[in-house]
Amino acid sequence: MSMRGFAVSGPLAIAATSDRSTRAGRAARRRRHASNAAILLLYAVMLVWTLTPIYNIVMIALEHEGDVYGNSIVPVQPSFDSFWVVVSQGYWYLENFWHQFGNTVFIAGMVTFLVLLIASMTSFTVGRMRLRNGWLLTNAALLTYVIPASFLAIPFYLIMNRYGLANNPWSVIAALVTFATPYAIFIFQEYGRSIPLELDESARIDGASPLVIYLRIYLPLMSPALVAVGTYALLLAWNEYLYQFLLLSDKRSMTVPVALAQFLNSDQAPWNYMMATAIIYALPPLATYYAFRHRMSSGLTMGGVKG
Repeated sequence: MSMRGFAVSGPLAIAATSDRSTRAGRAARRRRHASNAAILLLYAVMLVWTLTPIYNIVMIALEHEGDVYGNSIVPVQPSFDSFWVVVSQGYWYLENFWHQFGNTVFIAGMVTFLVLLIASMTSFTVGRMRLRNGWLLTNAALLTYVIPASFLAIPFYLIMNRYGLANNPWSVIAALVTFATPYAIFIFQEYGRSIPLELDESARIDGASPLVIYLRIYLPLMSPALVAVGTYALLLAWNEYLYQFLLLSDKRSMTVPVALAQFLNSDQAPWNYMMATAIIYALPPLATYYAFRHRMSSGLTMGGVKG
């Protein structure tokens, strides 16, 4: 082949290569755009799937009782009367609402306090005082999660009845503390590994007792994990239904979730009052979560990494 043929074929080969790379780039961009469109579509479906029930709850709460079963997707005559009825206990199913709300606050508060107290003292004893074979204690606690909590509902019910704790908030508190404490111990123990033991040794040299070390050194340094686990325990107790339903049947002892289920016992359920009650009941845990969400994520992340 002559030099002229090489000179002609060289630019043609370069042009062909450039054309193929251009087509490949366009195909890659189309695939990327299609992938992004599919992801956006999936996000939109998930957003609609998540927000539709919430919108439905708010819409029904703003309806009058006679308009609940209408075909409109927006309230015809929106009103806050349902919320006022709940707050003022103006319906016979809501005559003990604030007392039941107080029961819920008491149970959630005591569960949070006891879980933090028991778990922090256990992790301090095992991890900081170098309890011999302490790992057996923490591992044995985690083994309780092998059995689902729903399987233990009937045994708990029989035990609480035998000891006269039926219709007593402390029966629910005992059950929820039992289920939340092993996880709290695990988080505290793993988080405590990041606290140098030299701090405890220095405090002992200065004459500090284990109780002083626990209160003055251990707890302040554990504050992110305390907030994270405390929020977890609070939300667990606030949203729990099964044990509250089994152990609390009296109107003066039951909590708001159990009382909400009583709405369905009548021939005509007041859905607008039920939804308004649910919205009011959901406000405290929402406020708690958004107030401590950053500390909660950092505490759980640090506690989930060993070393």
